[in-house]
Formats: sequence, structure tokens, C-alpha cells
Amino acid sequence: MDNSRNIKKGTGKNSESLKNEQLNQYRVKNTGNPMTTNQGKKISNDEHQLKAGDRGPALREDYEFFEKMTRFVREEIPERVVHARGYGAHGEFECYESMKQFTKAGFLQEPGKKTSVIVRFSTVQGSKGSKDTARDMRCWGTKFYTEEGNYDLTTINMPVKIIQDSMKFPDALHAYFPEPDTAMPQASAAHDNFWDYVANNPESLHQVLWIMSDRGLPRSYRMIESFSINTYLFVNEQGKETFVRFVWKPVLGVHSLTQDEAQKIGGIDPDFHRRDLREAIDRGDYPAWELGVQLIPVEDEFNFDFDILDSSKFWPEEIIPVQLIGKMTLNRNVDNEFAELEQVAFNPANVVPGIDFSNDPVLQGRLIAYQSAQYHRLGANFQDLPINQPTCPFHNNNRRGAMRYRIDVDQVNYHKNSLANNTPNTTPPEEGGYEHYPKKVDGQAIRARSESFKDYFTQPRIFWNSITPIEKQHTIQALSYQLGRVKSESVRQQNVNTLVNVDKEMAGIVAENIGVDRPSGTHVQVETSYPSLSMANSPFSASTQKVGVLINDDFDNEEVANVLNILNQSGVFVDIISEKLGTVTGRDGTKLKVDYTFITTSPYLLDSVYVVGGSSTNQAKFNSDITYFTQVAYKHYKPIGVASTGQSFIQASEGNNLLGVVSAANNPNFAKEFVSAITQQRFWDRT
Repeated sequence: MDNSRNIKKGTGKNSESLKNEQLNQYRVKNTGNPMTTNQGKKISNDEHQLKAGDRGPALREDYEFFEKMTRFVREEIPERVVHARGYGAHGEFECYESMKQFTKAGFLQEPGKKTSVIVRFSTVQGSKGSKDTARDMRCWGTKFYTEEGNYDLTTINMPVKIIQDSMKFPDALHAYFPEPDTAMPQASAAHDNFWDYVANNPESLHQVLWIMSDRGLPRSYRMIESFSINTYLFVNEQGKETFVRFVWKPVLGVHSLTQDEAQKIGGIDPDFHRRDLREAIDRGDYPAWELGVQLIPVEDEFNFDFDILDSSKFWPEEIIPVQLIGKMTLNRNVDNEFAELEQVAFNPANVVPGIDFSNDPVLQGRLIAYQSAQYHRLGANFQDLPINQPTCPFHNNNRRGAMRYRIDVDQVNYHKNSLANNTPNTTPPEEGGYEHYPKKVDGQAIRARSESFKDYFTQPRIFWNSITPIEKQHTIQALSYQLGRVKSESVRQQNVNTLVNVDKEMAGIVAENIGVDRPSGTHVQVETSYPSLSMANSPFSASTQKVGVLINDDFDNEEVANVLNILNQSGVFVDIISEKLGTVTGRDGTKLKVDYTFITTSPYLLDSVYVVGGSSTNQAKFNSDITYFTQVAYKHYKPIGVASTGQSFIQASEGNNLLGVVSAANNPNFAKEFVSAITQQRFWDRT
């Protein structure tokens, strides 16, 4: 409509005021009003799905949940509402041992059986253009192209979820996303809305504590452990079910960045994790993870001091052991990021015979959300895209929809029929047709949460007890940074009042750091700890650690050649760094190709430095660059190797003890000792 036709001369209204007047009819203030559906029906409970009993499955008739969840997953177009920033690769999964005792899933029946996969890693908050190194969880979708259809295993790099019921998922993510009035901050939880949510939803504290720990800043996709969080069912040929959770264990171990490194790298190289994964595969150092399962017999469902269907609780490995059943290796990079990674679509509802769903209320909600999101984002025929197609034949009565390119030549597209002899036909379970496990369901239709879910602080306390002093120090630093950026003093105070339930001393330190009162009360009286929860007990390896060789002309070729040879034999990635691209020349004429200059890379992108030195036409500038790279490495507790020609760049003094600094001077075992230091990765006791 052309509003200008209704404007009379002489009214004195300018275009801005007219536009504001036009828009005012659409401005609505929600604060202070009762919550309703989009049709105006007042809502009595917005925290729980409608279930058959407080521990029963969710009901299809729950229109309020369906409206809330499907509206949420369609909020953005075209990128994913969550997990927009991500990357991945192709690979294969090899089964270690038969799991037929527990499941009839075909890809887990025979040792040595291989199944093609594609994997996509991602952050949660932040747009497609945000940085890789944000403090966040890392979500992980694995699509197994099995002979029985596609199986999608979705996991995250910590074993607990921020919610206990999917009804709360839109709320948690709305709070986590950039604040709606400013659209800031990007890829960060350091703002009022998120921490207001944490303070007022105590079940969220557990995962938030994990995110504030070093787990929230992974060194690499290749070095994350990842958990299904949700509880599924294995079902065997005899129809017996077993509760199961899945976990991916990285062969390289679980390792992280420091907060300072993550923030610096986010500006220096926002694609740090993407580049790291792609380069490792290009070099032939294929990332690998072992797949583990934790199994609980159904008759033991209530034998633990936590509810096994509660996604905000982990299953301790020390109580419920992880059985390693296979290994996944990523061995091929994608050829087209958009076609293969932006369009790949995961859905936890995509299972194969032998894998089924428990009454986990977070899982129950996820089974609705993903399919709806993909229909919205990619269209009605997203499953026909090459990356999403199964490798086994697929036939059904779908024929139409946007971007339909499959040409089905049949006359009939309905079931039942006589014209096509009632095909496509259904398949009986005994012949491979999928059949849901006939679990007993009873109870009143009710919006409620099982009382067994309501212990919010025992497991966070156990996690805190289990991590090392340096991990605790980093977690306090992260909490102080995040809460320190919250403007509301009330929200800051509420959060330390919640944190005191985890640890009194920690909450007091955070309170002092962020300018609020120390909280009264104390933590829950739990002293249990589990070694499996600390990253310090993860495997350590020098393999694929990136070492920057700081070098120029006139280096000792024999010494350097020996060190580089041993580094390469140990699987260490080596970058030759100098003042100019081209080559550097040793004393005997040996030449090394320069990979980066001091201005095209950064010490923050390296896991270690090998200080060689050399001669330069601008010696002062060259020495200054080496000193800077060395100081950054030292400050971040990284191993440092010092060649016989580089001794002047770092020396012991009253202010530093040179822990983790390996010198080649009069040291015939230098190369091996340097590799050993690289394996340790950090020297936290360095001064």
C-alpha cells in the first residue's frame, strides 16, 4: 500500500515519524503479560512435554510442544538455527567385535565390517561466519551409510545437556543466542540473558560448568571426546532390550586451548579448526576415534543414585564401563563444502533395526525437531540430495515437492493398491523391517518432571572434585570473564549464589572477581570423584602437534636435519618460519623451503617452537620476531626446543625456571627429549 496518498500537506510529519507511526501497531511488549500459544491460548506449563506418566514417553497430541519446537527450528533461513558454524569429512567405521548379544544392527554384527560415514563438527552459538574457537560445546553428527539405511548418531563433546526436557530447548537457546535487541554478542555466552537463564534454571548449571572448563575450548576437532548424552535402546534378535549411551574416544586424547589462545586465534584465523582437520587429512595423518558404548540392563534402571534417562547427568565410566566396539577414521576431505557439509542433514530419529528410543524426555523432543528443521532449511526432498541418500535402495510413495529431481516412473503412489500388486510393500520384522520395541507404556497424560531428575548439584560437584587444580583455575577464569561481562549486578549475584552449591571456595573467588558479595551457604556434601572426567587422564601424543621452526640462513644443517628427521618420524607437523618466503640456506649449502613468514603466521597457531636463529640483513628485526614467538610460547606453557645456535633467545633467570624448555647445547639426546616435551604439551608448573 502506498501510504503517501494518505498524507495531507501541512501535517508537519516527516518520513521518520510516519514510519514509526506505521510500525507502532506491530510493536508488542510481552513483559508482564501471561504466556499464550500463537493462537492466544493461555499456557499453564511451559517446562515439560505431555507424557504418559512423569517418566513415560511424550505424546503426539502435545500441540503446545509441537508449536514451540517447530516454530523455533524454523526461525532462521537459510543457515542452521543452531550449529551453523561447522566442518567435517568422509571416512569409515570398522567394527571391532560382534554386538549381536545386545543389538541386531547389521553394521555391528561382524568384527572387521566396514561402514562408510560422513561427519560434521560444529559449534552451537554463532552464525556461519563466526569463529571456530568460541567457548562453546562442539556438536558432532555422524551419518553411517549402512546396508539397512542411514543411521545418524548425534553427540556433543561433554556428557551432559543444559536441559532435562526438550520443551526447554528453545528457551535455553534463545537465552544463549545474541541478545535480540542488539544481536550481540556473536558466538559467546558472556551476556546478561544467558546468565540470567542459568541462574533461574538450575538444571542448566551442570553443562555450563563443563563449557566453562577446558572442554569448552578444544584444541582441535581431532582431539574431542563426544557423548550421545541421550539414552537409547539396543534390541537384539530375541527382542531383549538394553539401555545404551555412546561415546567417541579420540586416539590423540582430549586437549584444549587456553582462553587467551582461543580469543587470539579467533581473530588471527577464524577457520582454525576447519583448517586443522583438513590439513591433517591432506597430510595423511587421518584422525581416528574409537566408539564406545555404556550398557545398562533394563532390570537395573533404578539401581543408580541418578536417573539414567536424565540428559543433564553423565553415566560415570567407573560405574558403567565404556566398552570399545569399533574405530572411525576420517580419510577423505570433502570436494564441495556446500553440497556435502552445508546440505548434510542429521536426525537422531534415523536409526536402523536394533537401535531404538528410551523415554528420555530430551531425546523424545529431538525426534520431532530435526526433521522439521531440515524440511524448512533444505526443502521437502532434502533426503534425495546425494549426501543424504542411503547407499542401500530406497522406495516409497513420495513423488512431489520442491526440487524433486528423482524421476519415479510408476503409475501408483499410494498404499494399499492392486494396480502395482501392493508395492512398494512393507517388510516383516523377521525379514529386516524396522519394528519399534514394544515397551510397556502407562500413566496419566501429564506435564511433569520425574522427582528423580531434581538433584541439580551432586554431579556438578563430582565434576568439580574430579578435575585438576589447573583445570579448576581455568574454569574460575572462564566464569570470572563471562560473568564479569554481565551488566546486571543482580544476575551476577544470583549466579554465584548458585555456584556455591558446587564449591564454596570457587564461588567466593568468582564473587570477588566480579564485584558481588560472597555467597552464604556451602556446597553439597559430596566428595566423590572420577578420574575419567579430567582431561589430564586422557592420552598424550606428539603426533600431529604443530612445531614452528624459527630459522634463517647460516643454520647448523647437521643438527637441524637430525631434529627435523626425528620430528617427522614422530608424526609431528613442522612449519618452517622465517623472515621471507623462498628458502633458507645452511652453513654447508643445505636449503629448506620456508612455509610461513613471521607476518603470515602466529605463535598462537603453534603447539611448540624450535628456536634455531640464523643470520639476517636486518638482524635486529629477525631477532625481535623470534623473541616474540618464543615469549608467547613460553607464556602459554608450551614446549620449546632451543638449538645450539639459539641459546641467546631464552635463558634462565630469577623470573623463569625454563620448565619444558629443552636445550641442544651439549645434549646428544636433544631431539628425543624435545619430542618427549612436545608429547607432554603443557608445563603448568612453569614460572
